[in-house]
Amino acid sequence: MVNIEDFVKRLEIVMDYYSLSTSAFADKIGVQRSSMSHLLSGRNKPSLDFVMKILEVFPEIDLYWILLGTGNFPKDNEKLSGEIKKITSPISSQENFEEDLFAKIESEKEDVVKTKISSELENLNFSFANEEIEKIVIFYKNGRFKNYSP
Repeated sequence: MVNIEDFVKRLEIVMDYYSLSTSAFADKIGVQRSSMSHLLSGRNKPSLDFVMKILEVFPEIDLYWILLGTGNFPKDNEKLSGEIKKITSPISSQENFEEDLFAKIESEKEDVVKTKISSELENLNFSFANEEIEKIVIFYKNGRFKNYSP
């Protein structure tokens, strides 16, 4: 779920990065200025069309970063993305603890999946046993996927 307040903060980071005022940003992506005003004030939520217009005009913006705060902005600049993550990261130690807790759970889930895949692959009888596996791709129902390389 997209947190609207965090989305607005990331949108403001984008406008600052490109040195654009709210009205200039609205004009550039082709939306009404009032739409930007309503979004920034929290009155309206961003529509899919709004997000897609941002991504079309600014290809440096990562979809997952603008929506969820994960990934990099700009996509190719890891140093700047680290600074942006610092700006948008939670302030209180309790929130940091919760964030680390969920990261640990996610990491444990990935380890379980890797172990399960490895054991299932060992049990399979491949007719091309001399071949090495280059990559395993897992597709999720929500459209995400993960690549695993041995």
